[in-house]
Amino acid sequence: KQAQFEVHIMTSTILNSGDNAWMLTSTALVYMMTPALAFFYGGLVENKNILNQLFLSIVCMGIVTVQWCLFGYSFTFGPGNNAFGSFQFSALRYSFKFYDETNNSTISPLTFVSYQSAFAVITPALIS
Repeated sequence: KQAQFEVHIMTSTILNSGDNAWMLTSTALVYMMTPALAFFYGGLVENKNILNQLFLSIVCMGIVTVQWCLFGYSFTFGPGNNAFGSFQFSALRYSFKFYDETNNSTISPLTFVSYQSAFAVITPALIS
């Protein structure tokens, strides 16, 4: 049995363009941290390993972004039990059309998805 949740169609009066602009700016800044981190780690290794270190961090951007869009967002923020979410929002289903009024957010759901994706990308890049 699927969990029932209530969604409402998004209207322009709910969203704030300033909040969205700031969140997208913050998202871009966090996404720029991953290549910067790659160059930082490249400076810590020997010359023959710099390209490999850069490659590890840059590949994280592609792989983790795809994983986040397919199932990561749904596991993290989807309705579910106390451990993790569900496949309710897998592949960003409903993110384009609906807005959840329970969180009283003034940013669009896709802005929130991309902002959280930026942190999901930089986390494994910190480990590499």
